[in-house]
Amino acid sequence: MAKFILSAFADEADPALDRQIEALRENGISLLEPRGVDGKGILELTDGEVKTAKAKLDAAGIGVSAIGSPIGKIGIGDDFAPHFDSFRRAVELAHTFGTERIRMFSFYMPKGEDPEAYFGEVVERVGRLVEYAEENGVHCCHENEKGIYGDTLGRVLRLHEALPRLRCVFDPANYIQCGDVPKKNFETLHGRIDYLHIKDALTESGTVVPAGEGAGDVPYILKTLSETDRTYILTLEPHLSEFVGLDRLQGEKVRRKYAFASPRKAFDAAADALHSILDTL
Repeated sequence: MAKFILSAFADEADPALDRQIEALRENGISLLEPRGVDGKGILELTDGEVKTAKAKLDAAGIGVSAIGSPIGKIGIGDDFAPHFDSFRRAVELAHTFGTERIRMFSFYMPKGEDPEAYFGEVVERVGRLVEYAEENGVHCCHENEKGIYGDTLGRVLRLHEALPRLRCVFDPANYIQCGDVPKKNFETLHGRIDYLHIKDALTESGTVVPAGEGAGDVPYILKTLSETDRTYILTLEPHLSEFVGLDRLQGEKVRRKYAFASPRKAFDAAADALHSILDTL
């Protein structure tokens, strides 16, 4: 049987790290993927703020699964040099927080143009990130975000084949919003998957819903993984309500099926849905 370890983007529960820790502990989640901390992006934290955050997590017994960085979320034609400097900072933070993973992306494509025309530049840039990370004991973990080169199955697969050391983050909802079928993608990619984002959505509208309520086949995916002998991190990414920092993550409004009294209530609902699926395995 596989072992599942739960993590979360707890900035969706509250911008304050103290409240994030509270949400994690009360929902039985032992790891955090830090993305927003006290209202600032993870790469914007000063050394002093990083030290304080690490001390709080250690005191609460909360580990870090990956640095939830925005690396690769710039246009493929944008200046890469300052972005690479930001990546160096992400590697430093991975060392400080005691994780070997950095979540990252493969650059936004110009609208209306064929992404394949930029494949060489994508591989060159991502390859530099992967090489630097591996030299420093850290792994680049690529998420299939809408609008970047690696957003649909064919391009995700091509990217990983070109860069074997690049690790795969599987996000079912993102595939749905790109018009892909998560079950099909999972069956193709499951041997390459390093960890998963637990986020679900409806096919017709792309509306984000709790895990198991959408077309992401999350119960099937987790059941299939449970029959292996691996350990998988499941990172909860609810996207069920507005939260501080959402405007920095994507350029379009996320459709939602339910209304929650607060981001924390939405986070709890997402956690309950995941726990319910795992309880059936």
